[in-house]
Amino acid sequence: MFSTSFLYRGEIERVKMVMSKKEAKSKSRLANRLAEQKPKRTLAERLSAVGSVIWAIIKIGFFLMIALWLVSFFLPSIEIVSGNVAVVPIKGLITTESDGVSMLGSQYTSSQKVISWLEKAAESEGIKAILLEINSPGGSPVATDEIVQAVKEAKATKPVYAVIRETGASGAYWVATAADKIIAERMSITGSIGVIGSYLEFSGLIDDYNVTYQRLVAGKYKDAGSKYKELTPDERALIQKKIDIIYEIFVADVAANRNMPLSKVRLLADGSIYIGTEALQLGLVDYLGTKEDAIQLIEKDLNITADVFEFKLAGGLFGSFGAELSSGFYYIGRGIGSAFTSSAASSELDIQT
Repeated sequence: MFSTSFLYRGEIERVKMVMSKKEAKSKSRLANRLAEQKPKRTLAERLSAVGSVIWAIIKIGFFLMIALWLVSFFLPSIEIVSGNVAVVPIKGLITTESDGVSMLGSQYTSSQKVISWLEKAAESEGIKAILLEINSPGGSPVATDEIVQAVKEAKATKPVYAVIRETGASGAYWVATAADKIIAERMSITGSIGVIGSYLEFSGLIDDYNVTYQRLVAGKYKDAGSKYKELTPDERALIQKKIDIIYEIFVADVAANRNMPLSKVRLLADGSIYIGTEALQLGLVDYLGTKEDAIQLIEKDLNITADVFEFKLAGGLFGSFGAELSSGFYYIGRGIGSAFTSSAASSELDIQT
């Protein structure tokens, strides 16, 4: 009895020891798993982490854009002129400033860029003819005149043709007249020979809100054309005189370029637009046709097989992106600058051909 009871109690103790060891191991493993688990973050901590990631992405993107802009600014784009017919695009508003597409999507053409293209085409021995591809409503009188003179210089060495696609009006038509021959799409918009000088005037709105324009000028006409006051009769006559001078130069040059009587051009130069078919009947263009028709005309006139080279910004993906970015920074800067200078400007009058 004693020995059996003793053995039974010993077995119980042994089982208890085994169970204790197993329980200790289980608790140890549970403790380790709990230690490995990270505590749950609060909503504020999560939002802070997301914000940090977004801010890091913005900073990386900004510095990448700056780097691409610097590369495009300091490394000149290389244009190797090939072929025998050079196409020079004139699209959107004609300006003296940067060319490309603005932040709002408006297209514009720099006179300096067009001049450089014309010079390259004129100097290239392989180029036999230049084709101006025009889709523009006109623009700055200065920029337009610069291109007109450059076309005339290029025409002294190579025949220059102009094709009016959708629009070739006002200053853009002026540019086209400098070419040897003009081809226009039959449904295109041409003509609009005239000059406009316009601006927004807020004097009535200022009076409605009891705001006073304090006029401090040295020079009677220094603020002529200010949007904060009405034009006086003298100021209106003065500005109209300047517009008339530009108009007379415009009309006379069109008449000379098209070999038309000045009196006839004056009758047509009332600012009216003409459809391509009308322009042909009036002698404002030489042929109706497409860009392809213009190229075929060049082939026929010069007895060549056209190998067309089209001028455009070179430099591949990064160069093009950098150029667009440079344009965007330019217009942002111009907008910021105008906020500081517009109030001091002598006039907001905008004259365009």
